[in-house]
Amino acid sequence: GLVSEGTLTVCSEIPYVPFEYVEDGEYTGFTMDLIREIAAGMGLETEIQQQGFEAIQGGTAVSAGMCDLSASSITITPERTERLLFRDPYYDSLQTLMVPKGSDIQGIDDLAGKRVGVQQTTTGAAYAQENARDAEIVEYPGDGELFQAIQGGSVDAVLQDIAVNTSHAKDGDFDVVEEYETDESYGFATKKDNTALIEEVNTQLAELRENGKYTEIYDKYFAE
Repeated sequence: GLVSEGTLTVCSEIPYVPFEYVEDGEYTGFTMDLIREIAAGMGLETEIQQQGFEAIQGGTAVSAGMCDLSASSITITPERTERLLFRDPYYDSLQTLMVPKGSDIQGIDDLAGKRVGVQQTTTGAAYAQENARDAEIVEYPGDGELFQAIQGGSVDAVLQDIAVNTSHAKDGDFDVVEEYETDESYGFATKKDNTALIEEVNTQLAELRENGKYTEIYDKYFAE
């Protein structure tokens, strides 16, 4: 029942460093490395299809046959499990607030009257809407546009997942000033009736955890 025989076709919204991005013309990142190992364990090649996150988290990408599996740092939520089929998570995350170095914003309580950038239809956007009181929430389609917005001064802060904000802060121009415990976990997802595929993906993920390959990939991106 694969979109293309012998190949696991995967939808992902790119870039989302360090999980999914392009380097030297190749798709790479924690999620990309992990899904290639999973596909190899299933005896399949891997093909990456770029799709918008709305189509991915909304279930359109898999239900319309654009791909077999979505692998795009998708937080497992009750709303998404109504549209998508998940199994075991592969990464636990927090939300964070990032600001330009030297900013007077030191936490979410300082955001009144400020412009806060988020990625649309994400859990970070939902957290900002619920908790950033009196702030102007500005939504962008992807992390690429979101990071350009704070670089250009169009927003005063960015609220999104910890690993992504931390990656952006490595150049020294930005600081991650606050973390929010939101008990989020990322999962691979497929259409609701494709239990055979998701169970096999889950089996391969468990094998990677057991044989140490998961830890090897994790340390490559998050050892710091």
